[in-house]
Amino acid sequence: MPARNVSVSLSLAFALCLLSSPPLSAKKMYRWIDEHGNTFISDQVPPDQIEHRREALNEKGKVLDVTEKAKTKEQLALDAQLLALKKAQEKIIEEQKAHDKVLLSTFRSLEDMNAMLDGKMQSLDAQKNVTQRNLKSLQDQLSLRQKQAANHERNGEKIPQKLHEAIKSTEVQIQRTEAEIARHIENKNQVKTAFEADIARFTFLTQASSDKQKADDRTTLNHAANELGLFTCENEAQCAKAWGRAHDFIQRHGTTPINIDTDKLIMGGAPANDNDLSLSISKIVQEGNKPQLFLDISCRQSSLGTELCTSQKVLEIRSAFKPYIEAALAND
Repeated sequence: MPARNVSVSLSLAFALCLLSSPPLSAKKMYRWIDEHGNTFISDQVPPDQIEHRREALNEKGKVLDVTEKAKTKEQLALDAQLLALKKAQEKIIEEQKAHDKVLLSTFRSLEDMNAMLDGKMQSLDAQKNVTQRNLKSLQDQLSLRQKQAANHERNGEKIPQKLHEAIKSTEVQIQRTEAEIARHIENKNQVKTAFEADIARFTFLTQASSDKQKADDRTTLNHAANELGLFTCENEAQCAKAWGRAHDFIQRHGTTPINIDTDKLIMGGAPANDNDLSLSISKIVQEGNKPQLFLDISCRQSSLGTELCTSQKVLEIRSAFKPYIEAALAND
């Protein structure tokens, strides 16, 4: 029986359909609404209508199963991006858990950590001091050779080729040694920053466990959520308000304009420069859990971009996301 546009109530239309047809036995009927809002009931779905959401009905009009509306390429692409963000979230959580486990199994106390930090700093300083002594030696060599060259010039003599080459070679070595010292200083700062972050994390973990019986689980979860850039909604109404505030957060902290804006994903454009921060926020709903808003931060794929994404600045942006949403909701 061909599909027909239903212009009366749905129940009456289905009854008329049954009366005008042979007994249906166990044959299914299908009900769907097209893009114009027209409702159809038929025992077959025409090829040009299969993209619509449809319900399979038995002879009594009861819904047996539902076939959801076919997704467009854009929707499939968004689903893929959401899945990638979800995997990124899970990876961050697992990495944090693994790191916490290493911290707790490696160190017994803050004193142990501070002692190791002091030892590490002394070792790095020793390496830098060796390089600085090498630099001083090279600078002395250069000064001596430059004096030798000046003496030749004062005597009206041509500077020997070997001496000229030695001066150039020493200048190059000095430049390389100065760059090596700069790397020592940068490495020391990075090690110190990372170690201080570990000390803060160890303090949190040990304080939480030492008062385990009285500790509030929510405090621990909130702390972890701050570090992950994760906000958990209490309900859909709250999530809708938080979603609006998420736009403000991206515009405030991101440096690339928003190029995807749906009800599940807000994403900034790809980073074009080494100092660009591309922020994206996804609404993730896992079965049995409350919906969550997850902040992800991307940088340009370069050495400076990678350094930026691991910097304190990015950590602070991620940690600020949940408090920002909570404060914004409290003021609404």
